[in-house]
Amino acid sequence: MKKRYTNLKGWFTINTLDLNVTSEMEKAMQSSHGIGYSEYSRNLDLRIEVEKERDREHVKCNKMVQELQRKIHG
Repeated sequence: MKKRYTNLKGWFTINTLDLNVTSEMEKAMQSSHGIGYSEYSRNLDLRIEVEKERDREHVKCNKMVQELQRKIHG
């Protein structure tokens, strides 16, 4: 009975994203992540990896800002 529920992939459909993408957005996505928006919108696993990478970069930038503020005001 447990085997029946070990692989749920394929049991539902993930909708693709319907985005209005400019050429600048497409270039930035290709440059930053090595994929285009069409692939990004179709592939959930890629979307998750891209968003994790964006989150890590955001955290890194926030730490740099805090460190600069500490040096300036501290």
